Amino acid sequence: MNTADKETVKAGKKAPAALSKKTGNQRHYTPPKLKLLVSVVEREKADLYLALIQGFEVNMQLSMAAHGTASTETLRYLGLSDSNKAVIFSIIREDRAEAALRYLENKFQTIKNGKGIAFTVPVSSVIGVAIYQFLSNQSKKETSI
Repeated sequence: MNTADKETVKAGKKAPAALSKKTGNQRHYTPPKLKLLVSVVEREKADLYLALIQGFEVNMQLSMAAHGTASTETLRYLGLSDSNKAVIFSIIREDRAEAALRYLENKFQTIKNGKGIAFTVPVSSVIGVAIYQFLSNQSKKETSI
């Protein structure tokens, strides 16, 4: 770890996700980790959110229809007319996840009827270099040592 990285850790900030470490005459590349970004949004806004999330270099997304669990009386009491939801599963690089969550939080507050929730779950492993390169949106050139 170089001096700048040590200062970053001392200051309580996260170090960059992908670091090149030099040992002897070789550089070792640490590829960025992946996270599963789960977003629950209004079904009619699902295409909009799919497009917004794709802007964070996301190569794989899956959208599924869902239905809220609130009773009809609760929905009526809260002034909500529809409980049709969409759940969007997106694989995103860890170094892009925080920015994506902040961006979604902003959109949940500013888009009319655009309420939702979003959270991430760490991906512990991926089998296959080609699969990893696709999911992390990296070419072979970027991941070679």
